[in-house]
Amino acid sequence: MIRLVGILIGLGFTVVVLVSFGFGAYTAVTEPAEKPAYYSFHLDSVEPEGGFQFNGPLGTWDIAQLQRGYQVYKEVCAACHSMDYVAFRNLEQIGYTEEQVKAEAESWMVPGINPDTGEDAMRPGLPTDNFPSPYPNAIAAAAANNNAIPPDLSLITKARNNGTNYVYSLLAGYDDPNTFTNEAGEVFAEAAPDYMPGPGLNFNPYFENINIAMAPPIVVDNQVTYTDGTEATVEQMSADVAAFLTWTAEPSLVERKQTGWWILAFTLFATILAWFAKKQIWAGVKPKRKD
Repeated sequence: MIRLVGILIGLGFTVVVLVSFGFGAYTAVTEPAEKPAYYSFHLDSVEPEGGFQFNGPLGTWDIAQLQRGYQVYKEVCAACHSMDYVAFRNLEQIGYTEEQVKAEAESWMVPGINPDTGEDAMRPGLPTDNFPSPYPNAIAAAAANNNAIPPDLSLITKARNNGTNYVYSLLAGYDDPNTFTNEAGEVFAEAAPDYMPGPGLNFNPYFENINIAMAPPIVVDNQVTYTDGTEATVEQMSADVAAFLTWTAEPSLVERKQTGWWILAFTLFATILAWFAKKQIWAGVKPKRKD
């Protein structure tokens, strides 16, 4: 009797789950979720004019661009964002010499210990040190940024969908909600007044929910003076730092592509060799006739 009751209860739960699933699926198909008013103003990430040199199966790093991107990170982004998983010595991979890396590391102050007192102290960086965080902890970071903790940028292009283009679009995409329009010609401030940026927020159509706590980091042309003489437009600086952060997230990107071509070539060679071997081995064997 108890077993029968248990079976009936189990069947009852199963029926309820199936009915709930059926109603849920029917509702999802016939009544799609209502999209928020700002949805029609959200833009998909785009790449800069001309794209990035590392894109495509034959892509390579543009070393000059990576060095310019590092300069943008150092002079603009490093004030708020850490890069915990990148060491100064890694800069040798983008064309800096050992002496330049040493000098670059020494220009940064990193946490250390006072050898005389044993207390925490700041010291010049060494090539083996990782890039330091601008804040001592997450609470200090949130307090300085409208209660939003700036994300670490080491892997940001892998942590975001279409990461490289996302970083570029976000940095170059800040706009005025009072004039920004969608494809229908509607002005954001008029069509979605409830989603206007509040105190401490900024309008950016490439951000997931339009309003972002980060103030525009790249504001005007020539905010950074490039050492190679390249004109530092907002779009150029955004593209350069996006390329640099792509390298920090996946420094072996180009090498992986090049290795892939060698593997494909070897696989093709091995396939041809196996085909000739098969022809040689079975050359003297005649197939049986079927009467």
